Amino acid sequence: MKRRQFITLLGGAAAWPLATRAQKAAAPVVGFVTSRSLDGSARHAAAFTKGLSEPGYVEGQNVVVEYHWLSGQNDRLPALMADLVRRRVAVIRLHRSNPQGREAG
Repeated sequence: MKRRQFITLLGGAAAWPLATRAQKAAAPVVGFVTSRSLDGSARHAAAFTKGLSEPGYVEGQNVVVEYHWLSGQNDRLPALMADLVRRRVAVIRLHRSNPQGREAG
């Protein structure tokens, strides 16, 4: 084997793991947005995480969840939603509290 062929073969073998890692798809990003505070919607977030696990999604392993707590500052919602859409997150889960305490009809 000639020296040039050997160096080419060696370089290709060294680059193989890097190429394989680059081809792995990134985990989908889910935006979890709520008008409540963290304390006010912890059980909703826990139920959401549990629901993700039923079809096999595990936060931090094969899905990324971005939590956004508006804490009643709903004027921030349009900019936040625009940012999530611009970044092309896979899913946006919006949980809005009903300030009148009535079910939406």
